[in-house]
Amino acid sequence: MRQYARRFAGPLLVFAVGAGPVAAPGTANAAAVSAKIDVRTTLKVRSGPSLAGKVLGSLRDNQRVSVVCAVTGQRVRGSVRTTTQWDKLSSGGYVTHAYVRSSGAIKRCATSSPQAVAVKAKKPAKAKKPAKAVTTNKVGTVRSSDGKVNIRSGPSTTAAVRRVVASGKKLTGVCYVTGATVRGTVRTTSQWNKLSDGNYISHAYFVTAALKACPGTPATAPKPVVSQTPEQFIKAAVPGAQLGWREYGVPASVTIAQAILESGWGRSGLSSVDRNYFGIKCQNGRYGTLANGCHEYTTQECTKAGSCFTTTATFRTYASMAHSFRDHGNFLRVNPRYAPAFNYTKNANAFIWNVWKAGYATDPNYYTKITTLMAQQKLYQYDTWK
Repeated sequence: MRQYARRFAGPLLVFAVGAGPVAAPGTANAAAVSAKIDVRTTLKVRSGPSLAGKVLGSLRDNQRVSVVCAVTGQRVRGSVRTTTQWDKLSSGGYVTHAYVRSSGAIKRCATSSPQAVAVKAKKPAKAKKPAKAVTTNKVGTVRSSDGKVNIRSGPSTTAAVRRVVASGKKLTGVCYVTGATVRGTVRTTSQWNKLSDGNYISHAYFVTAALKACPGTPATAPKPVVSQTPEQFIKAAVPGAQLGWREYGVPASVTIAQAILESGWGRSGLSSVDRNYFGIKCQNGRYGTLANGCHEYTTQECTKAGSCFTTTATFRTYASMAHSFRDHGNFLRVNPRYAPAFNYTKNANAFIWNVWKAGYATDPNYYTKITTLMAQQKLYQYDTWK
């Protein structure tokens, strides 16, 4: 199963999957607006317009604040509204507008975009010799609401991880190549940017001025490879998910939402090549009765303490999506740690809550991501007991 390395801090805010890129706040140029916090408990003040931003403090219900200006950030569903607006406070921190009632209109903060930095070419030593080619490197910014981003040795999610960088980190891009498709915070794309140290970062998490193609790469920017639309993916997923419910008791809405999240709508290499939508591994070469073999991949593993390392892992392969979905149901049913979830086979939200609570994923927002997908994509309609 896919594992995440962050600890759970309690889902105070619920964000919508697929939020857009975060705008970089600039100097405020608007008069402050008085506002009041409307939250059940407390509202966290963060260093940037994202739930991944560093917590600077907290505000209580009905507390008055002074809002300087507003920026666009991560979408949040709160007690007042669902919005991508984040309010910059006079203290310099940010709070989501989803929990704010203001006395007047809040003007936008000034914004800026990353600036390209040109590297000048050296002049030729002699006029008779051809001049060296000009390299136009670009300084860009990492943007991630999914935690730290991997810098890899090649343009693939299976390439070795050289280091990890946090959102906001400045990096120098040299050129781009086409690689594995990634669904990230900024965009979904198969473009990978080669950095000045020779390693690669997915363009899905990188905001930069346009880079040129690396030598041997087509001059046009690569487009995301989409094998199925979301509607087509869900339509294909329903039969296997409902069969999994009848055989093992896992709600179809849960199975489909987990497949969407864990395979990136079927775009991951594991799902597109081996029809493995949940990252189920082989155990000592054994792959059970529903898979048809094993495939070894280079992967990144992390300990509970947050230490990550590169290793190889062997994952199950399947003849069809339905076989993968049925094996997912079987995996949950036979694993004793998930037994409490099967007290709620007709309550999809309670079922996935107990699966997550039993340690299925350490991502603190995993339950929220799954239930948001179930609601947004209207997946509850496929729960056959209804």
